[in-house]
Amino acid sequence: MDVPDEAYRDDPRWRVAERVADAARRRFTADVLAVAVHGPLAHGDDDGGGDGEVGLLVATYRSGGGPPAATRRVDGVLVDLTVTAADDYLRQARVITSLWPLTADRFVTTRALHDPTGWLRRLRDEHLGRLARARPAEFSTAARRAWYRGSAAHARAARLAEWYETDQALLMLGEARLAAATVHGLLSRTYFRDPGDAVRRTGLAGADMTEVGAVLTRQAEELAARGRPVDGTVDDLLDG
Repeated sequence: MDVPDEAYRDDPRWRVAERVADAARRRFTADVLAVAVHGPLAHGDDDGGGDGEVGLLVATYRSGGGPPAATRRVDGVLVDLTVTAADDYLRQARVITSLWPLTADRFVTTRALHDPTGWLRRLRDEHLGRLARARPAEFSTAARRAWYRGSAAHARAARLAEWYETDQALLMLGEARLAAATVHGLLSRTYFRDPGDAVRRTGLAGADMTEVGAVLTRQAEELAARGRPVDGTVDDLLDG
């Protein structure tokens, strides 16, 4: 067990994480390959003071094994339990999607609570190896898909604001901010710890409707410069 530094052992989140890991191993001995913490707590510099969420990954030998995926509060600590077959998760680590800036950290930064075979190192190496082989066009294609999501959310937010549906407009604006941050991450090959980290690091956390629109416009120009505009023909759509 790769336990955290002594300073973090007093954090109730670590104690809950270790209890969940131990219980999963006892109850599903034949199924559990590895258990790890991911997310901000795994970085070792999180100062949530016990109030933050614990992200736990349980990798199983086969699909359907182990405990069910669940989200619960345990002794006041929110635990988000992801359960996946090890081979399925390795396949996910080899794919560059439009959400890559928000998912990559789960493959790269983990703290093992149970990993006797070194599977977590393999997970990290598989993902980093895939990044090393990725062509620029793969990231541009994923960024274009994220841009469409952001553009649609921004347009919807603008319409809702015109209709004085302020609360809904703010929700859609938040989606547009996150999508624009994701586009930035894909174009620069930068991944983030979580959505909040994404909008903070890209300067979009407090961006208003006009500012987000300007960012999306600049991103559309960059995507066009990379070989394919965001607007196209019916044939372009059908050709993929």
